[in-house]
Order: sequence, then structure tokens, then C-alpha cells
Amino acid sequence: MGIDHGVGKAVKKAVQTDGKPRDACGVFAVYGHEEAARLTFFGLFALQHRGQESAGIAVADGCRIRERKGMGLVSEVFQEENLKKLPGTMAIGHVRYSTTGSSVISNAQPFLVHHADEYYALAHNGNLVNAQALRSALEDKGSIFQSTMDSEVIIHLMAPHLKDRFEDALVNALSQVRGAYSVVMLTKDKVIATRDPRAFRPLSLGRLDHHGWVIASETCAFDLIGAQYLRDIEPGEIVMIDESGLRSLNPFPAVKPCHCIFEMIYFARPDSQVFGENVYLCRKRLGHRLAKEFQPGVDLVMPFPDSGNYAALGYAEESGIPFEMGMIRNHYVGRTFIQPTQIMRDFGVRVKLNPVRPLLRGKRVLIVEDSIIRGTTSRNRVRNLRENGAKEIHMAVSCPPTRFPCPYGIDFSSKGELLAAREGSVDAIARFLGLESLHYLSLEGMVAATGMPADQFCLSCYTGNYPIVPPESLEKLCFEKQGK
Repeated sequence: MGIDHGVGKAVKKAVQTDGKPRDACGVFAVYGHEEAARLTFFGLFALQHRGQESAGIAVADGCRIRERKGMGLVSEVFQEENLKKLPGTMAIGHVRYSTTGSSVISNAQPFLVHHADEYYALAHNGNLVNAQALRSALEDKGSIFQSTMDSEVIIHLMAPHLKDRFEDALVNALSQVRGAYSVVMLTKDKVIATRDPRAFRPLSLGRLDHHGWVIASETCAFDLIGAQYLRDIEPGEIVMIDESGLRSLNPFPAVKPCHCIFEMIYFARPDSQVFGENVYLCRKRLGHRLAKEFQPGVDLVMPFPDSGNYAALGYAEESGIPFEMGMIRNHYVGRTFIQPTQIMRDFGVRVKLNPVRPLLRGKRVLIVEDSIIRGTTSRNRVRNLRENGAKEIHMAVSCPPTRFPCPYGIDFSSKGELLAAREGSVDAIARFLGLESLHYLSLEGMVAATGMPADQFCLSCYTGNYPIVPPESLEKLCFEKQGK
């Protein structure tokens, strides 16, 4: 029994130019397929929208674990030759956008450890709000950490109890952490999946040709590999899959679910089922609700591709106002490009989206956006539309103003980053963006569009009412600063 590491070539970090929020990551697992690594590659490819900083796969064949991970996109980290070096019938994979810990190779997942002649790999989506306190206590007892990720805390909490049953060690560790976690784990002979009791982040279970099992952050990964979606992993559930089949444990008391509504609005792919609802249809319903709440006199409705596409379709359908693609997206822009000089400062705005001038000239335009977080990019795009002839520019946003930071796995962890918190009133936000008018969807309208009860969601980024109160010092680089 042993462990093999393969580290992908580091690539330049992507330049974030759209000002949109970023989610923690995506996870995938497969059990019982002779090409588990290849299947995991395709699963991660489908989940690439959830994280573009790093990618990794760990594979077990019954007696050893092999791993490869690296910085960059799935297609940059994995090629045919290195997938062939990952034999085994069970695997877990991860794509990452960092919300706790820097974007460096030591923080790439799956996280792999050796303890008492056994090997364990873990991949995590979400944020643990008490990880800083837990890590300090563990370090005081002699634990040595390899990374600055909150995810590593789970393994260290398990370590003292791994001499007993694996599931007892896992339950003991999870009973101590607070916050959001959708986790997949791998040992030499089993795959494990678990979700926090409030189920902040999605996690789904699927079947593969009646003999294999798959687990993924979103169901779009099942579609790509031809797997059948069975159900969501339940809040607080631990699923264990080995040669005897699938077992389910529910060791924690039931609490009110707190699904992240931002998954429905922005994060998840529109072809996924998330929290039991189809994301595409939900986003169209958000647009329908917007049209019922707000109809300025305009000539056309348009999105900034691709974020507002589906809400804009719903708005046009409900209002009867023509839907147009007033800006065209360049789909061939890579993750990195040569940075413009100050003289070319508008290049960053134009490189991804270019306006259709004859369509916009002299027109009153309504832009439908899914969300506004920092606002800088929206402001530049609005200015670009006006410079290209738009007579009036109005905007409708398919969620309420985002005024509070998220401690559960979204990268706006500081209130100062948020345009709505900084500017205060909707009129002030409209002036900052350069708009004739601005409307945010009401909280009630947003929830109604999901088709789910309001008490199923975490709405704290809009209301400030946190289901698990985070520490004031929680921030992305807290573990880097902790050691200084």
C-alpha cells in the first residue's frame, strides 16, 4: 500500500475581470467504474464554472491511492498521459476557487494524508466558520498543518479517533465543525460523501449503469457522463459506499435547512437540478417576477451575457418587450491575456463583450442582471453602452441588494467590497452605475420564484440574519495571518 503524487504545472492565475462573486468549489466522486479517473475528469469538466484556480483527482484501487493536482483549469492540469497513470475503480475530484486560504498548490484539493498506515483524501465545498478556533486548539495540542485551508481541520479532528471505526471518527469530527460543508472522501476501498446539517451547498447522488455510484456538486456532471440522478444527499447525511453497497448514516439532530439561494440565482449551471429545482426555469421565473414589479418605458430587454440571460428571457416573456442580445460575448477569450496599459484602460471592458451599435443607437434599454456585487464592471459596461448610442439605460436585478458578507463559501467576505452596503440607497447605486433607473427584485419575489418555502434558504447576504453567527475576524487569508 502506498501513495503517489503528481503535481500539475502551475499556470498564471486567472484575471478576474467581471466583478462577479465566486463560489468555493465543486466536488465529484465515483465508485465502481474501471476508468474512475477519466470519469472524474469529465465530471470536473462539467463543474468547471464552480472553480478555475486549481483542479485535482485522487484515485484508489483497493490497496493504494494515487493523486494528481495542479493550478489551472481541468484541461490544463490533466491530459491523456497523466490520466493513464491514475488506475483504480474509485475516485474523488475537486475544482477550486479559494475562499479560505491562498490560491497556491499546497491548498489545491483533494487534500491527501497518511495516518497510521492508512491514506485518506478529502475534497470540500463550503466554509467552516469556526475553523480558526479549531485550528488554534489543534496546534496547541501539537497538530502540524500542511495547508492554510479550513478543510484540513476535518482530517486533524478525525486523527485521534481513526484507531476506532472510520465512521465514528468522521462523526466525531463533523460534530465539532460549524458552517458549510459538502464533502467527498476517499480511502483505499471506499468513497464517502457528507453534507452539513443545514445543507448550505448542494450535493447529489447518482447511479451509473446499475453498478457504479457517482456524487457531484451539481447534476449537470451526471448528464455529461450518462449517469442517472437519484436524489440529493440529505442535510446532515453521511453516505458510505464500498464493496457491500451504499450505507446511509444520519447521526445529527435535524435543523432547519439553509440552502444558499445564490446557487439558484448565479452559481449553479442552468441545466442543473439544485435543491430539487431546475435552475434554468427558476431563473426565468425570477425574470417574470421582475417584470411584475418593474416596467420602465423601454424599447428592448437585454442581458450582459451570460449572467443575466435567463432572467432577461423571463422578463421579456412576461412584459412582451423584445429580448435582444445587445452585447455579444467573445467565447474565445482565455483565462489570461496581456494586460492593457493605462492608455488602453477600456480594453478590459471590451475584450469579453462588444455592443451591437445599430441595435442600441437611440434606444431605451433595460439591462437585466442576476446580481450586483462590487459594481465596477457593471459601471464600465453601462458607460460603454451609452458611448455606443443608447438613449436611456435602466437596470433590473433578479435579487435584492447584497449588503452583507457571506461566511459560508462565497468570496465577498468583507462588507466594504459590496456596492449596496457602501452606497446605501438604490438611487445612490443607480447614480454610481450611471443609470436612469434601477430596481432590485424584492425578497418576497425572489423566494416565490424558486418555488420553495422561504424558511428553506439562507438569505443572510440580503438580510444580515446569519443562521450560524461567524466570528468577526473571519476572512479569506485568516490562516496565513494567524501564524504571523
